[in-house]
Amino acid sequence: MLSSAGQRSRCAVAAGAVAVGLFSLAPTEARADFRVCNATQNLVGVGIGYRAKAGWVTEGWWHIEGSSCKTLIEGPLASRFYYLYAEDAERGGRWDGPITMCVAEKEFKIAGVTDCVARGFQRAGFEEYDTGEQASWMVQLTDQPGTGGDPAATGAPSP
Repeated sequence: MLSSAGQRSRCAVAAGAVAVGLFSLAPTEARADFRVCNATQNLVGVGIGYRAKAGWVTEGWWHIEGSSCKTLIEGPLASRFYYLYAEDAERGGRWDGPITMCVAEKEFKIAGVTDCVARGFQRAGFEEYDTGEQASWMVQLTDQPGTGGDPAATGAPSP
């Protein structure tokens, strides 16, 4: 038989479990951000480009494991258009597009998209995503061939 202190302790634990259970059932606030999901089985490196108040910016690399997602921009999106470039770190494939921006070998945040090579950077082709001024957006990278036989990336508002 438990002492009254032991019974109070059990009651406190049970009450805490009920409170946690009720909290997890409460509606959660919708998150606003720009996420990239990697639907492949391989590690992918991702860079993003966007127009900031001071001008064009490219940032990278986010390393996204297979079958997982990462948030690249947290909070409500400030721009309508975002640009994405990704590389399969294991097989060498790319998700790219026609918009030329600057990238670097290691982690980077680069102001400006012109004269990449002259400034010591590399050029890469980024794909444009029109978010339609949604507060959040998600891009999914897949192994399925897009146009031209390259891997496909699809973008949509995040739920």
